[in-house]
Amino acid sequence: MNLIGTKWKPLILFHLLKGDLRSGVLQKHIEGISNKMFTQTVRELEKDKLVFRKVYPVVPPKVEYGLTKRGKSLEKILRNLDKWGLEDCKNHD
Repeated sequence: MNLIGTKWKPLILFHLLKGDLRSGVLQKHIEGISNKMFTQTVRELEKDKLVFRKVYPVVPPKVEYGLTKRGKSLEKILRNLDKWGLEDCKNHD
């Protein structure tokens, strides 16, 4: 839980299940996250070896994030959390 037990980490990891994403695209998928919080969160995920960051030497800078093998090992957990959340919403409507 220490690795993914924050508000934003599971969301970022879930969106990266689809494949590597550019920084700006990934951030747009995470509604309500500030630039500062996004940067802090992906750095923590990178430090914990759940995501990798690839910087392309171009102008303007291009940065992509993707899941490491360790990050991919969370797929079943993340998908089950998503399924549970969707079912919980249906049950409360």
